[in-house]
Amino acid sequence: MKKTILIKNGIIATLGEKNRVLTGHALLTEDGLVKKIGPQKNFKGKYSKVIDAAGKLVMPGFINAHMHFYSTFARGLGKAPPSRNFVEILNNLWWRLDKRLTKADSYYSAVVPLLDAVRKGTTTIIDHHASPFAITGSLAAVEKAVRETGLRACLCYEVSDRDSKDRAKEGLDENTAFIANAAARGGNSIKAMFGLHASFTLSDETLEEAAYRGHKLGAGFHIHTAESQADQLHCESHHKARVVERLRDYGILGRKSIAAHCVHVNEKELEILKDTGTAVVHNPQSNANNSVGIADITAMTAKGVLVGLGTDAMTVNMLEEVRAGVWLQHLKRDPSQGFMETANALLVNNAKIANRYFTGLGELKEGFAADIAILDYIPPTPMDASNFAGHLVFGISQSAVDTTIAAGRVLMEGKKLKLDLDEEEICRKSAELAGKLWKKF
Repeated sequence: MKKTILIKNGIIATLGEKNRVLTGHALLTEDGLVKKIGPQKNFKGKYSKVIDAAGKLVMPGFINAHMHFYSTFARGLGKAPPSRNFVEILNNLWWRLDKRLTKADSYYSAVVPLLDAVRKGTTTIIDHHASPFAITGSLAAVEKAVRETGLRACLCYEVSDRDSKDRAKEGLDENTAFIANAAARGGNSIKAMFGLHASFTLSDETLEEAAYRGHKLGAGFHIHTAESQADQLHCESHHKARVVERLRDYGILGRKSIAAHCVHVNEKELEILKDTGTAVVHNPQSNANNSVGIADITAMTAKGVLVGLGTDAMTVNMLEEVRAGVWLQHLKRDPSQGFMETANALLVNNAKIANRYFTGLGELKEGFAADIAILDYIPPTPMDASNFAGHLVFGISQSAVDTTIAAGRVLMEGKKLKLDLDEEEICRKSAELAGKLWKKF
């Protein structure tokens, strides 16, 4: 018997290139896909489940295009000395933390934000993992957490030479094996990319080997790109090239690759990103927190670069991130610029990026994935496709997510998780493991 869900009485925002905001309509899912959207009066059959979305907005689940699950164990950690710049932040906090992560830590630091993602209506996450002294099998541990929470994720391991050539080799092997296994298993829930840290921690030899393996596997690359000016200065002094130029020369860029951040890129580099079809993922809250600057996504969009939105582990709440992105674009330029560029990064472009790896995400459309967020929202002013972004940033973003559905599976309903997981026990174990890690920090 086919599993069906009928969602009725809500306002439906389909998103996609041609967003439709529909009232008096219902949405039917069947076996994990959107079966039909039409006038509510046309739905008179018997369904496995009926959800009454009166007083609510029905829209596609959110997509986070750049995340680090492993950073969970830094929450509340007060042992890192104050850092005055980005390189100090890496040395004082992140590179001390990731060295101490175990395989169990990788699992628990993933499952905690994944549960929170369910609560925030985020159904797809593109993650970038690092645990340099527990590399082999780390992506399988993260995958376990993803599958248990019912969400979708595209995973990779962060290759770097900063911890030795042997660690770099192990990272290359972890990506290679996981990409091959994910491709062999197929499906539309777990995908893989080839992870790389950043130009300034990658030797020519490692970049060349990663490019060889990645291309042989048909995989894209996920790399931090000119996040800080230090990355550019290192590249120019050591390699006589700009960061984006170096990545292009080694074959790292392309339509299936993600260049995260791109805060410090010039016009020539934007041309390269556009010409190679590489996606840029903007992480405004992280960039502000690390004081590295504000990426000019208004200029990127005007140039024709595909720009998505990520959180870089600051949150899994994409509505919080999009608001910060709008304010920072206004701060960088002026209040007349950057609004739609930021909103579209979340509402349109993240789906374009995700659909380079998955299929049928980011739009409520017949045959597309039944990944759905239902939020409490009654518009106090007229709302249609022309002003939906305004409602999203200034109204919907302040509303609670009531129900989250991924692949036609109800993960949360009535603000209560519907998963076979003991969240209290998970958090207790996570805190225990984090405490052990902190003692070694």
